[in-house]
Amino acid sequence: MDHFRVKLITANQARALLKDQKSQRDEPFPELESTGQYILPDYRLTRKREAFKIRRHTFLKRHYKSYVAFDSENGQTLWMHNFASLTEALFWLDTGLKPTDTDSSFTYQDWKTKNTSDIQTIKDQLKVIKEQQPKKIKKRK
Repeated sequence: MDHFRVKLITANQARALLKDQKSQRDEPFPELESTGQYILPDYRLTRKREAFKIRRHTFLKRHYKSYVAFDSENGQTLWMHNFASLTEALFWLDTGLKPTDTDSSFTYQDWKTKNTSDIQTIKDQLKVIKEQQPKKIKKRK
């Protein structure tokens, strides 16, 4: 993880980020408590719009092999996106581009081959975290 400043977080930490952003929504110059770049594995962001209301509600929903990337480097804005792979999330956090963007001087594949070792260290770190979590036992009827 020499190149990336990404931290893998839990669902509770992600909910704290969302609550912090929501509590400071009306502030002219918000200051988020935790700044940095984060990835939440096995979750997706879902949004619900209520009829005749402008408010949007953001929820975290458990979804296998999905990743939510959070970026609050500037300390005022929390940017977040859903990604299907960990590598795509890292690409967005590193460059600010999505893999399908074509207006850059380099492509997603070039970036991926250049940062292979850093990507692999984060994947290994994710495997260690998943192995430490207790296994869920399914009940048979």
